[in-house]
Amino acid sequence: MAKVAIVGCGAMGSVYAGLMASAGHEVYAISLWQDHVSAMQKNGLRVEGASGDRTVPIRARTTTDGIGPCDLVIIATKAFDVEAAAWVSEQLLDPKTVVQTIQNGLGSAEKVATVLGEDRVSVGVVGGFGASMHAPGHVHHNGMEMIRFCAYGGLSAEALESSAEIWRSAGFKVAIFKDLTRMVWEKLIMNAAFSATTCATGMTIGEVMVDPHAWSVAKGCAEEAIAVANAAGVHLDVGDPIEHIRRLGSKIPDARPSMLLDHNARRRGEVDAINGAIQREAKTYGIPTPINDTIVAIIKAREVGFTD
Repeated sequence: MAKVAIVGCGAMGSVYAGLMASAGHEVYAISLWQDHVSAMQKNGLRVEGASGDRTVPIRARTTTDGIGPCDLVIIATKAFDVEAAAWVSEQLLDPKTVVQTIQNGLGSAEKVATVLGEDRVSVGVVGGFGASMHAPGHVHHNGMEMIRFCAYGGLSAEALESSAEIWRSAGFKVAIFKDLTRMVWEKLIMNAAFSATTCATGMTIGEVMVDPHAWSVAKGCAEEAIAVANAAGVHLDVGDPIEHIRRLGSKIPDARPSMLLDHNARRRGEVDAINGAIQREAKTYGIPTPINDTIVAIIKAREVGFTD
């Protein structure tokens, strides 16, 4: 069994932690949310949804102090917290530790690699989970469709595969990619479609897909993202990208993406890393992004006064 630390144990991180602990791994769940940590320490972590319903004992704490070197460190914070998470993860490493950074949008892997070294870092993307916190110590997820990993720098194929096997042993379906840019952008076009649109409307993914007004916004955000990817020479190996987005969305119609959940909790979301990334990348190629521009402005205006 492996020793695993999950730094940033919100909804998605809690799903990872619960299923890995259930599989017998030594799992440390690190979160700054004291109520969540206290609930896990007292009652264990309950994970329910597509994977079943289980409550598992788990090593929960608010810091990385005293944990020591791990086989695998998973950084699952929001994109804007990833650099701080990397710094506190330093004490979890030995020469063989693999670090997986799993965030929405663009730019997180570069920050982690700068702090911890690119030769130990892999990048992960996940999709089709629709995870949400029901209460401290209690997480729900609607699905578990996709987990993909790719080495960021000089991480060996053997180390990458070994880290992936930890996930597989816990019931996750994992694919290893060689094309990092393709992997990230295939997820980004999905995030661009649904994250800010659900946040702005308050709708679930399924509600966005059936409402012609909301879907026109989601589709427009995705089409602009696809245009940028094409200009950048990214090969999106998904068939028709819009149909791909609709197909994945139809598997989790009741899901509320994290940007909407953050907004409902009056927390700042990841619009800068997702739709904002489309804006920034588009400028390199002179591509207009009026729909992403508008949705980013709406979300940022609605977030005035929110906490980080």
